[in-house]
Amino acid sequence: MSKRDYYEVLGVGKDATKDEIKKAYRKLARKYHPDVNQESDAAEKFKEVKEAYEVLSNDQKRAQYDQFGHAGPQSQGFGGFGGAQDFGGFGDIFDMFFGGGGRRSDPNAPQQGADLQYTMELTFEEAIFGKEADIKIPKEETCDTCSGSGAKPGTKIKTCSHCNGTGQLNMEQNTPFGKVINRRVCNYCNGTGKVIPEKCRTCGGTGRVKKRRTIHISIPAGIDEGQQIRVSGKGEAGINGGPPGDLFVVVKIRPHEFFRREGDHIFCELPLTFTQAALGDEVEVPTVHGKVKLKIPAGTQSGKTFRLKGKGAPNVRGYGHGDQHVKVRVVTPTKLTERQKELLREFNEISGNQATDEQDNSLFGRFRKAFKSE
Repeated sequence: MSKRDYYEVLGVGKDATKDEIKKAYRKLARKYHPDVNQESDAAEKFKEVKEAYEVLSNDQKRAQYDQFGHAGPQSQGFGGFGGAQDFGGFGDIFDMFFGGGGRRSDPNAPQQGADLQYTMELTFEEAIFGKEADIKIPKEETCDTCSGSGAKPGTKIKTCSHCNGTGQLNMEQNTPFGKVINRRVCNYCNGTGKVIPEKCRTCGGTGRVKKRRTIHISIPAGIDEGQQIRVSGKGEAGINGGPPGDLFVVVKIRPHEFFRREGDHIFCELPLTFTQAALGDEVEVPTVHGKVKLKIPAGTQSGKTFRLKGKGAPNVRGYGHGDQHVKVRVVTPTKLTERQKELLREFNEISGNQATDEQDNSLFGRFRKAFKSE
């Protein structure tokens, strides 16, 4: 069976650049690599692609191939393009294209500890003004008994005799395409390259123990629902001497019976009697900063909103304060004495049994106009 043209194998033109050839090779190598593609002819196609790339990626070999084809002049030591030599490097090629493939990161290298999350519930006022608090969290720390080695005090850790401390086992296999070396994590030492003959009784050989630690937290004024505080270095302990993780405190705020918050602004409803709304009044309004006086103009309608500037929540980043918005609600009495009823009937008669409103563009004004137009 005659060989296919190398340019055809890689799917590139004869004027292709080195980068184009390399890109085509990487794409096809991923597609036909025997560790990925289980089709019966995958290995053969992979060999063909590798052979084409070895020639076309080399300037001298490519020039000779363009001139003489597959045969190649024996007199120039070209030796033809019979096939890829030492095809057994499946593992190395797999590493190149698949980010490490069979190779794993050094399990003995320092690793940062895991981050922890803690949910803290605050009252409405605590979130507004902030607070100092101590919390207790369970976390893994380095075992004090063995100093994190996992070995019983006074004993030594040995090098794994199966992998000679590399943490990997190499398995050789002869194939029609050459010798293949498969690397696997050593199952005797779990990739650490070390064996602990006598494990620490405190941690069971892990080098880590669970403890409850008290951590001081500063809650900033103005923090809002769902926001979190990062406490650097208070997460799980690092591995193999690595740095600890961080602690993230997520805030949950209990609802208030009177106030409602949206960002830095606070909202509330203020009940008024009919008389207060009709004649006007000066009332005290509660805020998170204390009581303030609010002047209610005569003829105030239910639903009217007043703004108390600067009486909202402080901005958590220090950009001033929000406002408090007070929405008035005129309360209709449900239990009246006979005298109260008599006075209301008298008021109704004086009003001519009409809703009293001085502005025709009000709700009642529009209501009357709707009937007049019929």
